[in-house]
Amino acid sequence: MDAQFQQIFSIAALPDRLHHELARSGFATVSGPITGNSLDRLAAEYDEVMASASGPEFNVAGTTTRMSDLLNYNPSFAKIFVHPPLLDACAHVIGEPFKLSSFLGRTLRGETPSQELHADLPRDSDDAPLFGFILMIDRFHAENGATRFVPGSHRWDDLPSDRLCNARAAYPGEVLSCGDAGTMILFNGAVWHGHTANITHCQRRSIQGYFVRRNAHSGFDFRTRTLPLARTRMSPLQRYLLSLDD
Repeated sequence: MDAQFQQIFSIAALPDRLHHELARSGFATVSGPITGNSLDRLAAEYDEVMASASGPEFNVAGTTTRMSDLLNYNPSFAKIFVHPPLLDACAHVIGEPFKLSSFLGRTLRGETPSQELHADLPRDSDDAPLFGFILMIDRFHAENGATRFVPGSHRWDDLPSDRLCNARAAYPGEVLSCGDAGTMILFNGAVWHGHTANITHCQRRSIQGYFVRRNAHSGFDFRTRTLPLARTRMSPLQRYLLSLDD
């Protein structure tokens, strides 16, 4: 194990009960790294990026708008993926040195249908395990598309597409992960999940990402695509997690 990973593994920032919850259910929620007025500023910076973004990393899909290049726009976003409870959870679930695979802004537009239940990565994938997080910029609740999870499904061998005729329908025992703005969802990428319908007229904003083993495939190559100015803003820990010096 490298020294940086050993330091992350020893931080003990996530309570034991949440480690147990992640192992049992495949997901848990914690307080995020940004609160109060800082959260208001983050929301404003998020809106500024999404209003001005363009190019191949900006995508307007059927229900969501995504931006995969947040770190080149504003340094304040980088503090999200070094949140100690998040890194503690990653170290224990992944179990070896890891890196950030993706980091993006995601806006679920109003009056949109639910997403199909899915797993981000099958457990037998060569790139498994994968560990995800979602930072709520807006409050997640039952009417604006809160993410739903099927507890324990990260231990199942099959995928929703193998079992379900209608993956958008409610699944017995599913749980909505609701919370106030600033709450962070931690989850195993193998757990079945998906956003629910946003039946409001308002958008629901979040910042999310994934971590994988350092030798696994990355969804976004931060090493080659992080601009020089953004690199100079990074702390040693941030640089390590982005594999900027590998």
